[in-house]
Amino acid sequence: MRKTLILASLSLFVLSCSTGRNAKKDYAKADVNKYMNSITPDDLKKHLYIVAGDEMQGRNTGEPGQKKAGQYLIKQYEAEKIPFPKGAENYYQKVPAAYMAKAFSPKLGDSENIWAFIEGSEKPEEILVISAHYDHVGMKNGEVYNGADDDGSGTVALLEIAQAFIQAKKDGYGPKRSILFLHVTGEEHGLHGSRFYSENPLFPIANTIADLNIDMIGRRDDAHKDNGNYVYVIGSDRLSSDLHNINEAANAKYTHLNLDYKFNDRKDSNQFYFRSDHYNFAKKGIPIIFYFNGVHEDYHMAGDEPQKIEYDLLAKRAQLAFVTAWELANRESRPVVDKDGK
Repeated sequence: MRKTLILASLSLFVLSCSTGRNAKKDYAKADVNKYMNSITPDDLKKHLYIVAGDEMQGRNTGEPGQKKAGQYLIKQYEAEKIPFPKGAENYYQKVPAAYMAKAFSPKLGDSENIWAFIEGSEKPEEILVISAHYDHVGMKNGEVYNGADDDGSGTVALLEIAQAFIQAKKDGYGPKRSILFLHVTGEEHGLHGSRFYSENPLFPIANTIADLNIDMIGRRDDAHKDNGNYVYVIGSDRLSSDLHNINEAANAKYTHLNLDYKFNDRKDSNQFYFRSDHYNFAKKGIPIIFYFNGVHEDYHMAGDEPQKIEYDLLAKRAQLAFVTAWELANRESRPVVDKDGK
């Protein structure tokens, strides 16, 4: 009799442990604010003073400074135990110089996209891409063009967004869809790295649900001198009204930025929609958002330095990208493509 009771108790204990281990988390109970607020001005500043430091020599495509910056990014992913994607040999997607050769353009060396990956818990085959370019324009006449805003700001934002997602995963709230954190090369010379990925994707392009592209989010432009609580949102409604609404709702709930759609106007003379890495995804019919602070006096100048970044503003914009990504990664369905992209 005593042996039967012991066996019954043991069976109940094993069943209880198994049930607790396999039970799905209620994502409605996830403390999204906790993960969002792990993206801090101090952490962004720490990373950016390294990524946009003089020792990186302006991170020109294929040059030693850019490769050194790439090694720093990889070390951060390794420290957070965020692996490279399944199916890849390492954190690099090699982009050969021959692919980036253009008439009347500078000769570029072999370079690399850098990728890290958090596999989805329920829909791992569906991929959300979050992108930023980590190259800049290098050195001119012996002077380093550090590119702290362009696109050091997006580069370090991507690191911190990945850190927030892996923290959530440790708490049992890993993303339901997979997330590819993609640092692309060669943007300054013709959107080469994102074009290479879109033409040589690790995962089927049809499985890519959206690209959130972050390019220059650390400063403000002349139109917002008196109020930095804004970000330009470009392209969110070009392919998917779902994506546009998701971003709007995430901002209304969490970050309360002024979402400025000025540069999303089809007739805007700047045509920024065609000028950053998201466009190579949009051409493939993938819904995109381009987060952008606009052009300032140090755009592509030597004065684009880390000390000029508004780190609290950089954090808030990165947080918006995170909470939008959170919704995309965890909602029931992927955003519907219901527009023609024009």
